[in-house]
Amino acid sequence: MVVAFNVTGDEQGGWAVLRVSGELDLVTSPVLRQRVHDAVADGRHSLVLDLSEVLFCDSSGVGVLIAARRLIRSCQGRLRLVLPARGAAEGSHVNRVLAALGVRRLFDVHPDVSSAVSEEADPLSA
Repeated sequence: MVVAFNVTGDEQGGWAVLRVSGELDLVTSPVLRQRVHDAVADGRHSLVLDLSEVLFCDSSGVGVLIAARRLIRSCQGRLRLVLPARGAAEGSHVNRVLAALGVRRLFDVHPDVSSAVSEEADPLSA
């Protein structure tokens, strides 16, 4: 089964929001990396990556997320991830991968986009 990969963007309350869907892997991760770089090059230093529709993420996808964090931090910007809990026990695939690799704590994670773009945002605990 082929799963289409897609990245769409919009603005919400001063935040650039990139909605990612499909599988984030060796083939598709360069697309997300480029979209993040394009957003930063356009002067958008407050970025939300909505990963709620990502079905699979491998190490190259994690690498893109870590690189995005590094890039945004170098601009004194803000990066927030949307990783909703799909059933309290398991959570999203990306959330489980980040936790398994021990890098989940590096990210400001929120359950939905509206929470992520809120100035009173309270991230989910690691």
